[in-house]
Amino acid sequence: MQLNEITFDGATPIDGYGPGFFRVGGQVLEGPVLVTVRGARIWGGYEDTAPLLALCEEVDVLFIGTGVETAHAPAALRQVLEEAGVGVEAMNSPAACRTYNVLVSEGRRVAAALLTV
Repeated sequence: MQLNEITFDGATPIDGYGPGFFRVGGQVLEGPVLVTVRGARIWGGYEDTAPLLALCEEVDVLFIGTGVETAHAPAALRQVLEEAGVGVEAMNSPAACRTYNVLVSEGRRVAAALLTV
């Protein structure tokens, strides 16, 4: 097996997560977070759509981490984001963290809105 080191070229990686927190770019944030290549901030959850819509010119896909279990993103949230031109992919938060990191390392235009595990 060959291991390759991932480089992020200035983008903010998700370093880890645990019960109730995420570690992003070396900083621990408690509660749900929104992560972009520029950094991370606390996110208010599904009803907090303004910061997600603000990303419509910067990202092609938003990964929604639904916590421990995979669940559907609320239909209204998905609809408003897709109408703004942002693709939405819902998955459990650990998978969303991994997928975000891989695609950011490739220079892709992605962000992650994550509920805690």
